Amino acid sequence: MKTTVLAMILACALSAGAQEAAQSQTSPQPPPSAGGGGQQAAPEIKDPNEYNAYVGAIQQKDPTSKISALEAFLAQYPNSVMKTTALEQLMNTYLQAGNQPKVLETAKRVLTGESCNLRALALLTYLARQNVASGQNPQQNLADLAQYSGKGLECSKSGPKPAGMSADDYEKLKKQTSIIFTGGAGFAALQNKDNATAQTDLRAAVEAEPDDLQNVYPLAMSYLTANPPDFNNGIFFIARAANLAPASSSPQIIAYAQKVYKNYHGSVDDKWNQTLFCAKTTKQPQQGCPPEISKYTPPTPAQQAHDIVNGKTLEQIQQLSFGEWELVLSAGSPEDQDKVWNVIKNRPLQMEGTVISAHDVGDGASRTTEVQIAASEDDIEKKQADITLTMTGAIPPRQMPKLGDTLDFEGTPLDYTSPVHASSGATPAPSASSNATAPPTDAAAQANPGAAPAATTPGAPAQGAAPAAGAGGTTFMMTMEKGKLLQKAGTTPKKPTARRPTRRPQH
Repeated sequence: MKTTVLAMILACALSAGAQEAAQSQTSPQPPPSAGGGGQQAAPEIKDPNEYNAYVGAIQQKDPTSKISALEAFLAQYPNSVMKTTALEQLMNTYLQAGNQPKVLETAKRVLTGESCNLRALALLTYLARQNVASGQNPQQNLADLAQYSGKGLECSKSGPKPAGMSADDYEKLKKQTSIIFTGGAGFAALQNKDNATAQTDLRAAVEAEPDDLQNVYPLAMSYLTANPPDFNNGIFFIARAANLAPASSSPQIIAYAQKVYKNYHGSVDDKWNQTLFCAKTTKQPQQGCPPEISKYTPPTPAQQAHDIVNGKTLEQIQQLSFGEWELVLSAGSPEDQDKVWNVIKNRPLQMEGTVISAHDVGDGASRTTEVQIAASEDDIEKKQADITLTMTGAIPPRQMPKLGDTLDFEGTPLDYTSPVHASSGATPAPSASSNATAPPTDAAAQANPGAAPAATTPGAPAQGAAPAAGAGGTTFMMTMEKGKLLQKAGTTPKKPTARRPTRRPQH
């Protein structure tokens, strides 16, 4: 876009230079005559003093002096036939000086007298877009961007040719400024979530100037964020943007593109590398660039569960993570569930989890502690219990585990409830009749006086307590008995937790 704006400014300067050349061939007293060549006659200054003031202003080399001279001319001759040309010169001089507020003010002065002045509309469009992108008063600048770019497109189609400009120069000016108008209109539409309009306008801008990153990148986003997304166009133009971007920002664009690619295709394979390579020199999508990329259809939870246990030995199933066991027991077929449950039930397991709550249940000799634990990575993140562990005895209040503690423990699976499996109704044996030996009290974790009590059995809240995670049988809960707290420095290896896997094909 910067190249386009510079071309537009250069065109303005060339126009002024042509006028100066004509003026140099004519005596400054009287003013030059109208040009010929079949084009609309250029405006003539009749007053010699006005003419000298105008020529003196536009011939200034120093920007500060030129601004002062042009402002003085416009103040002295507010109705001059050269007013628009002088304002254009003033607008460009302010732009060169980096005075954006004055550029905006002068461009609006130009439009007051000539509502279809393409240079003024292009500058206003360009600056409004810059301000939106940088977050400066985005609501107002977005409205201005839509207004000026829309007016520019309208004037490019039906606006009158300025007096004194040749048809060829006018067509050149329209071509240069149309990239700014279509790019600005498309960018505004994208911000307003009108992806269809954004695609049309930004595509026109990119077809006119294929190497302009400021339009290529939002064009890619207009395809990728559409509902539904246009993946083939989107992945091509995001790859094109990555190639056009400077070294400082290209890695971020590539990382985003790979994420989009993986979500669509299931994995980042060689076809992504082919797309990135061909988009370096190919400016528009064509046959073979990007290559044909199939949409990934993820397996159902039941399929994932089957893949986890399919072909595995009993020992391999025992070595699975708790998260993988949970997925099979929550979504697998009865046969797949049995493969897991028959391996782990009634077998002491040592693992690690996060405490959700802990409280005592029972009275007297049967008093024990029940701990709600999150053991899979998903449930740890959600702070949702997936294990109810009944200890072999009561934990002293000062050593009671508290919410958020990481707990190393041993427990024996007794039963489980999941969306596809109802509890058998088995309950932990009372501690008085348990064969397990209660752990020493100094092995317990820290107390949690503020923790809400959890359910005494899966799906049934304790009296006066908040419902336990998984209540109602809609989420997974494993019941364990014979619970023991393990020392953090213990040498017995613990089965790691793991996120429920989402398996994707590898290519």
